[in-house]
Amino acid sequence: MFILAKTFTNYYISTQMKKISFLLLLALFVSGASAAKSGWVNLFNGKNLDGWKVVNGNADYKIINGEIVGTSICNSPNSFLATTANYGDFILEYEMKMDRGLNSGVQIRSISDPAVMNGRVHGYQVECDDSERAWSAGIYDEARRGWLYPMEYNQAAKKSYKKGEWNSYRVECVGNTIRTWLNGVPCVNLVDEVTASGLIALQVHAIGQRKEDEGKTICWRNIRIKTEKLASEQKKTDAPEVSYLNNSLTKAEQKEGWKLLWDGKSMNGWLNAKDGKQPSKGWTILDNEVVANLKDNKGGGDIVTEKEYKNFVLEVDFMFTPRANGGIKYFIQPNPNGEGFSSIGCEYQILDDKLHPDAKLGINGNRTLASLYDLIPANSQKFDPAQSVKRSNGVNQWERARIEVRGEKVAHYLNGIKIVEYTRGTPEWKALVATSKFAKHAGFGEYATGHILLQDHGDEVHYRNIKIKEIK
Repeated sequence: MFILAKTFTNYYISTQMKKISFLLLLALFVSGASAAKSGWVNLFNGKNLDGWKVVNGNADYKIINGEIVGTSICNSPNSFLATTANYGDFILEYEMKMDRGLNSGVQIRSISDPAVMNGRVHGYQVECDDSERAWSAGIYDEARRGWLYPMEYNQAAKKSYKKGEWNSYRVECVGNTIRTWLNGVPCVNLVDEVTASGLIALQVHAIGQRKEDEGKTICWRNIRIKTEKLASEQKKTDAPEVSYLNNSLTKAEQKEGWKLLWDGKSMNGWLNAKDGKQPSKGWTILDNEVVANLKDNKGGGDIVTEKEYKNFVLEVDFMFTPRANGGIKYFIQPNPNGEGFSSIGCEYQILDDKLHPDAKLGINGNRTLASLYDLIPANSQKFDPAQSVKRSNGVNQWERARIEVRGEKVAHYLNGIKIVEYTRGTPEWKALVATSKFAKHAGFGEYATGHILLQDHGDEVHYRNIKIKEIK
């Protein structure tokens, strides 16, 4: 009787298991058929790495339990498992899990060309960030321009990443827009047109010689892509838009009230600070850039806007050459004698901190890049201890300055990160001015309105995308 019961039990379990297996296979078949019908294609089949190849680095990629598992290794550069095909417009979805203490990401529209940097993968990366900085789903331009959309632009989304757990990413690349979602939360809304198509790649980030991180893993699964009929699949987003279009405004920027201060082709709207006339020398217009002291065209002097401004947000992309010194000044006033403009005003410092001697002058670094010149040193850790002191892309690389003036409150940003903040007219402000080179200028920095000035300090500095939004 016992043997009969045991046999029946085994038969029942076997039958039920077969039913479950059949139902699972049926579900997978239906799901696959539904995905195929909707245009979604799996980039990873769960069995092998067909359609993928390892480029750069020495990290190991294996398939374990239907997941791609990348393992960190010491003394290796960044490693990438890249698609063999390129993709232009698409919607990409994937799940990702990363061991604590690592950094990783997924490359999109990226390039690995043996003729460029020996095949070094470069291009847009959707970040995976385990640190307290919390920039997961932000966009980093790997081996090219650095951070384009740090999550400081959308701080409400910084809490969407689950440390040490599976996270669901969604990336929409359509035309010149890149948008991301993390666990359903809108994160990035970027407008950029540098690369229209390229490979997708899974990154195992370099760990240097950190033995404590060797052997840690990054896992990916459920990687799928849709490349056709995208309009019906696109989601709405409330993530703030950030644009890098050259000297042009998006529809959203125009609606928000942004205006170009430089048209990209003439010096209309700008005056020589010395004589108040349109600049005639010293400033070169080249490839959508306006350049101070380029080659033989030198000695033009400072230039100022025709119009003055009160409350505003100003953005300027700039690039400095080795040992260069420059600046963006605001609250600039006409000369009392009626000819031209004063060169005295609050200044967002532009400087090669490594090579220019001015970086070591002043007090506590208050003459370095992005500082309020001779008054307040740039230091993003003052506002967020998880940040580095200053994130600069360095010489011959584009940086983005942002100056916000809201009444007496003023803030400087460098590449999207707040780096200086102050309030004019307070006892603290007056004490700062009293110990600076501006002590002899009564009421320094306290004018209600003023012109904006680009400084000619005798060095080559490039500017583009100069735009402003006046605010109430």
